[in-house]
Amino acid sequence: MYQVIARKYRPQTFHDVVNQEHVKTTLENAIAQNRIAHGYIFSGQRGTGKTTVARILARCLNCIQGPTATPCGECASCREIASGGAVDVIEIDAASNRGINEMRELRENVRYQPVRDRYKIFVIDEAHQITNEAFNALLKTIEEPPEWAVFVLCTTEAHKIPATIASRCQHFSFRSVDFDALIARMAWICGQEGIEADSEALAVLAQAGEGSVRDSLSALDQAIACCGSKLDAAEVRALLGAFSLESLERVSQALADSDTRRMLEIVDELERNGQNLQHFARELARYLRNLLVARISAADGALGARLIAASPAQRQRMGEIAAQFSEEDLTRYLQLTLDIFRDLQYSLQPRFHLEIGLVRLVQAGRLLPIEQALAGLSSESAPSALPGSRSVAKAPLASAAPAPSAAPPPPRTGPSPFDLDRARKAAPRPSEPQSSGAIAVAEPPAPRPMAVGDWRGQLHSALMELGLPFTADAIENARVAETGGEIQIVTTKAYSLALRLEDLNKAVKHISSRPMRIKVLIGEAGSETATPIAAPAAKAPSAAEDEAATRALANPEVQRFREVFGGEIRKVRNLKE
Repeated sequence: MYQVIARKYRPQTFHDVVNQEHVKTTLENAIAQNRIAHGYIFSGQRGTGKTTVARILARCLNCIQGPTATPCGECASCREIASGGAVDVIEIDAASNRGINEMRELRENVRYQPVRDRYKIFVIDEAHQITNEAFNALLKTIEEPPEWAVFVLCTTEAHKIPATIASRCQHFSFRSVDFDALIARMAWICGQEGIEADSEALAVLAQAGEGSVRDSLSALDQAIACCGSKLDAAEVRALLGAFSLESLERVSQALADSDTRRMLEIVDELERNGQNLQHFARELARYLRNLLVARISAADGALGARLIAASPAQRQRMGEIAAQFSEEDLTRYLQLTLDIFRDLQYSLQPRFHLEIGLVRLVQAGRLLPIEQALAGLSSESAPSALPGSRSVAKAPLASAAPAPSAAPPPPRTGPSPFDLDRARKAAPRPSEPQSSGAIAVAEPPAPRPMAVGDWRGQLHSALMELGLPFTADAIENARVAETGGEIQIVTTKAYSLALRLEDLNKAVKHISSRPMRIKVLIGEAGSETATPIAAPAAKAPSAAEDEAATRALANPEVQRFREVFGGEIRKVRNLKE
């Protein structure tokens, strides 16, 4: 019966394990010094050798020549453990045996001595799926087991192991396998199987495994079944649904040429070929990440070889492409691509999201850095030193050529529907007659109390004519009276926010030429008691600040900056102070 490659070439000694030197060295030294712990936790990514190392540890402890770090592989114990039929090595799948009853049975089984071997070893796979109650039932046994019992808990999610269990075991974290080590392992297996495979095909298989030896070997088994004794990179890539470096280069070339039309053609081709758009976005994000790493590590080839999972030829090609872009551009492209991939996970129209996302990539490349825009301003205007001062402006990001400012919209003629509605509300009422025209008296008589309705109606009409409907609405809901040359307006706190003294002064001047004081009080319109509003105290600028501001605003570069960017200068500070 055929045995898959991942099982056929499963490591049988510590020497055969790929890329877990820190784990192998520690366990070998512990066995050599006879410092064998009663509990271990092996955690890490899938397919990195956790269960394999647990079985090798069992062979080292129960070998007839042991405990030894190099089991013979010939005795009955070594052969049975390798085949999975050893009586004293019990492997438990915690995904299907996760309850408290199964842990109670395990606790009872620990009490009995090994049938034949030196140790009774319990390998619990997917240990994070054990329930909290089951862990509590196993807690005392793991803390103080019999001298012949050894527990090995294998998990991909170590954070789900309770702290009470983890504190009683030695924890080993398995790392993902290096790209080059994974390719070397598959090349050795292909040599053993008589399979011809070039480095590019093996690189595609290693990329599919993403650091997992088992996943890569499963992909290798699938590729051999598809291609036979000679593995072709294009066929392997088509089998695994991967995208070639050339297909992803089309995106980078479109970015370099700022060609949005080519981006739409790429999406259309993917759609017609039935490609998974979400998978393409993920591969594109990985490709742009590799370009960014290649751009950063251009001066350090060893760093790029360690961080980029690709063949040497592909890494060299990525370095040439990355040299066309800046780090800032590649960082921006990567962030936008990650946003595209996130949106595609929940999109009902994945093609539209991918199209607009790729177009946004091109548009992001057209943005001009603010430093370059400022350098252009400096070159256009005459150099002028501005010692001791700096202006802080709030301006949008400009493009390479500043667009001409748009013409202001034409002024609206005639009253708006909102103004007409306010005018209708201000019409004279039968119960409260009001004057029909504005008060214009050259020499007004001595001050006298005026009825509430007179001043309120006149102020409302004047504010409507001045185009201040919100202030007029606040006056309509207030109590207004004039006494001794002072106008008192009593209103609620909500309406007082619309009563600006500048607007009220304009309305009063519109009604009468006589100077009047205005006081706004907080209270109810029908109440006799009210509280005056405290005006905020404005801090007058010092003479030094006025001088610095005048010098800064008179500088030609600042004036040119304001012409191009617009914006607002909020503060000018003297750097020498």
